[in-house]
Amino acid sequence: MEHDDDLKSFEAHGAAPLPVTSVQGHIEHDGAKVWYASYGAGAPVILLHGGLGHSGNWGYQIPALTSSGYRAIVIDSRGHGRSTRDSRPYTYELMASDVVAVMDTLHLEKAAFVGWSDGACIALVLASKAPDRVDGVFFFGCNMDPSGTKEFVLTPVVDRCFSRHSRDYAELSATPDAFQAFVDAVSLMMGTEPNYMAEDLAAIRVPVTIVQSEHDEFIKPEHAEYLARSIPGAALITLAGVSHFAPLQRPELFNNAVLAFLKGINQR
Repeated sequence: MEHDDDLKSFEAHGAAPLPVTSVQGHIEHDGAKVWYASYGAGAPVILLHGGLGHSGNWGYQIPALTSSGYRAIVIDSRGHGRSTRDSRPYTYELMASDVVAVMDTLHLEKAAFVGWSDGACIALVLASKAPDRVDGVFFFGCNMDPSGTKEFVLTPVVDRCFSRHSRDYAELSATPDAFQAFVDAVSLMMGTEPNYMAEDLAAIRVPVTIVQSEHDEFIKPEHAEYLARSIPGAALITLAGVSHFAPLQRPELFNNAVLAFLKGINQR
């Protein structure tokens, strides 16, 4: 596909539509109905989307994974996309527990994780709390303590992404008129979590690749470097020419990095 560095295509049309699958639905877990879908066959890879987004944002990644012999599983985080939530505040640990519940429903003992932004944080929380369920984490564009984020600037690209999220929420959510309350609740979590210290990171024992975009709007590059230094054996890669929205901007670049990561952990 063509590059969509300015996200004009994403704002207008969204990502590529998700493939058709019969393996999809909701599970009830801890006050939420959590939506999931599974595509293809092979070693399982769970894709966790970013805050305010939903699984449809992975439309360019799923075909690349299934055509390379992987089983791709997507999950709408609680309160996002087709998933509901209760009145409790959002926490990354609560969303990580939803992922384990989906894995149990699908009888998945372990999986590799590709996390984007909040999804990366959820994946690394899982690596910390339930390492026996995690083959490895591709950690793209996120912080593990509040010091890792840049001061927020509303750029045209960020605004276009936000516009798309707003429209998708209205279309997919069980509470389509509650977008602002949803944004406020997720933003509260993002501003206060996660709070992993260096010693917490040092205790992580699964393969991790920290992935930072050259022009990430939200995450300080030195924070990505710190994460890679602090997690034993972690790799650090930088994606040139893209921002926080690399999976949409230049899917082939992003997908190649994901496939190289998966090949590496499957050779261990």
